[in-house]
Amino acid sequence: MSLNFIDLFAGAGGLSEGFVRAGFNPIAHVEIETAACNTLKTRTAFHYLKSENRLDEYVQYLKGDINRSELYSKLPDQLLQTIINEPIGDENNDYIFAKIDSCLNRKNVDLIIGGPPCQAYSLVGRARSKTKMEGDPRNYLFEQYARYLERYKPKMFVFENVLGLKSAKKGYYLNQMQQRFFEVGYEIKLYILDARNFGVLQNRRRIIIVGWKKEFNFNPPNLNSVSTELKNTIKDILYDLPYLNAGGGTDKYQNYIAEKNDYLGTHKIRNGIDVLTQHIARDHRELDKRIYKIAVDKWNENKERLNYNDLPEDLKTHQNRSSFMDRFKVVAADKKFSQTVVAHIAKDGHYYIHPDRDQNRSITVREAARLQSFPDDYYFEGEREGANRTAAFKQIGNAVPPLMAKSIAFEILKVLNG
Repeated sequence: MSLNFIDLFAGAGGLSEGFVRAGFNPIAHVEIETAACNTLKTRTAFHYLKSENRLDEYVQYLKGDINRSELYSKLPDQLLQTIINEPIGDENNDYIFAKIDSCLNRKNVDLIIGGPPCQAYSLVGRARSKTKMEGDPRNYLFEQYARYLERYKPKMFVFENVLGLKSAKKGYYLNQMQQRFFEVGYEIKLYILDARNFGVLQNRRRIIIVGWKKEFNFNPPNLNSVSTELKNTIKDILYDLPYLNAGGGTDKYQNYIAEKNDYLGTHKIRNGIDVLTQHIARDHRELDKRIYKIAVDKWNENKERLNYNDLPEDLKTHQNRSSFMDRFKVVAADKKFSQTVVAHIAKDGHYYIHPDRDQNRSITVREAARLQSFPDDYYFEGEREGANRTAAFKQIGNAVPPLMAKSIAFEILKVLNG
């Protein structure tokens, strides 16, 4: 029998995807962003049609043979209702509770997963904020999370956030969180995990808090024992994709049957579908393309990162010459992991330069998704019909890598199954 979960602050569903792969059943996803909710609906369509042996109908959508409304019309209405596009908070909780209760249909909630927006805790967010994020209501979204624990009383929960949670206000928020979770009936254990240990080719360290009901005699999962040796390099997740120059590409490559390697196959990045989507390169200013070539040459020839102050004077357009000196950075093909993919990639691609000097561009949505271990059949939606590159990048940068989530889910499953 499948164990049921609710995903709060669900984003594009990276965390949820891992739990679904581990055999958990999603009861509801709650998310404020409309674009991310559309992504969740599209992914729900994928899983439903696959379970019904109708995956060809999902492929029709990827090919553009049917539109988004037509895809969603293939789902039972009760499945579409499980995606709840509302902000979690006192003014909406009763409405969200009613929607979740309807989705539950008297089933139990075994698990709640999710992590509130991290800007209030992140080191970068605090550095860029004049108030150091003091007074930001997002600091206390864990209180909302606790209200869902109190209502649905899951056996366990998984709460994901950034490392800055430990240091924000000298640990004040983390202490408050621990006390609040204890008040509603849960013991917790905090883990600092690196996505690299879960097969993700990316340097991404995150806090995972696992909670369990106090009356259960659980041994907490041993998440720190999970370790996957990285034998591949970034080249292995980029090499098979179509060559693009800045401004080139298309949303849908038909008959995409390029050779795949062990990494792409084993981790189901490439999965047999012959349509490749969202591989479109940003256009760039000539000045930026000149900088990209310098950055790539520095790495390829000397294994050195570009320092902004080392650029020729005619290429320096930023007034700030004392911080963020690594604002132009190559996704190095010969390394086993990339720099952390963050939501700022939606603003520009300077921190994610493709390692091929001849292509001379930043990475595409599909390349960013692969760095996050999303499979190629995962389609990132905008608010309206069709792909929205900015929305897609933001969703990818904010996500939990599905490979990492799957490993966490299997460890949780061991505990729940005793």
